[in-house]
Amino acid sequence: MTTYILIAVALLLITVYLSWTAGRLDRLHARIDTARAALDAQLLRRASIAQELATAGILDPAASMLLYQAAHAARQAEEEQREVAESELSQALRAVFAEKAQLEAVREAPGGADSATELGAAVRRVPMARRFHNDSVRAARALRRHRTVRLFRLAGHAPFPLAFEMDDGPPGLLVDRA
Repeated sequence: MTTYILIAVALLLITVYLSWTAGRLDRLHARIDTARAALDAQLLRRASIAQELATAGILDPAASMLLYQAAHAARQAEEEQREVAESELSQALRAVFAEKAQLEAVREAPGGADSATELGAAVRRVPMARRFHNDSVRAARALRRHRTVRLFRLAGHAPFPLAFEMDDGPPGLLVDRA
C-alpha cells in the first residue's frame, strides 16, 4: 500500500511540474506576442513620423525623397522583408540628420520642433521595444530547449520564436537634442 501512495505522490509531483512548466511557456509566448505588438507599434510610429516629416516640405528635396521612400518601404514591407526595410529607415534617418544644419532647419520651421521631438522620442523607443522583444524570445527559446519540454511536447504547435534583428541605431544629433 505504501508503494502505491509513493507512486501516486511521484506522479502527482511530475504532473504539477509539467503543468507549471507548460504554463510558464505559455506565459512566455504571450509575453512575446505582447512585446511584438509593442515593437510593431513603435516601428509604425517611427515610420509615420518620418513620412510626415518628409512630406512637410521642411527638408531639402533629396533628403525628403530618401526619407519618404525608406519610411514608405518600412510601412509596406512584408514580414520577411521587414527587418531589412526597418534597417534601411534607420540608415536613412542617420543620413538625413547627419548634419546639424538639417536638424536646425527642421527645428526652425513652423511645427518642426514638435516633429523633431516626436521623431527623437520614436527613435529612442524602437531599440528599447526591440530589446524587450528579443529578451522574451531568448527566454522562451531557453525553456523550449529543455529536454523535458521537448520530450513531453509542452510547446504544442507554437512556432519557434524568432528574434527581430535590425539596425536600430538612432541619429546621434536627433537623440542628443530631443
